Amino acid sequence: MTEIRPLTSTDREAWLPLWHGYIEFYESEVSDEQTALTWNRLLDPQFPIHGAIATGDGGRAIGFVHWLTHAATWSATPYVYLEDLFVTPDTRGTGAGRALIAHVTQWAREHDAAKVYWLTQETNATARSLYDRVATRTGFVHYEIGPMP
Repeated sequence: MTEIRPLTSTDREAWLPLWHGYIEFYESEVSDEQTALTWNRLLDPQFPIHGAIATGDGGRAIGFVHWLTHAATWSATPYVYLEDLFVTPDTRGTGAGRALIAHVTQWAREHDAAKVYWLTQETNATARSLYDRVATRTGFVHYEIGPMP
């Protein structure tokens, strides 16, 4: 059974391999300094980034979700951006990803947010099969400029 709970300072050793797996999945690199900064932000109650960890049988960490809130021009209440979602390869398809999304959705309701939204790669078929069941595909195309010098 998957359990979801907010990250605490004692979760760093369980979170770190998941974080590295997430970065590796996206074939990217994040410095140790940025990893430390991200971890500290996740635990800082004054910072608008939040995190939760998923545990499976025996309490083993199997996934995480990170989200942030921001003001919006189209809403009096904030939006919630689900920035990072990761579930270990051996537990994909078990409901852990769905539970992590549900956790963020419930948090958004409790904090009077207007909506929850996120992005993923077009080629991320496993995740997209879940996303297509729990959310509405908006049809927007993502663009970015960066990294900034």
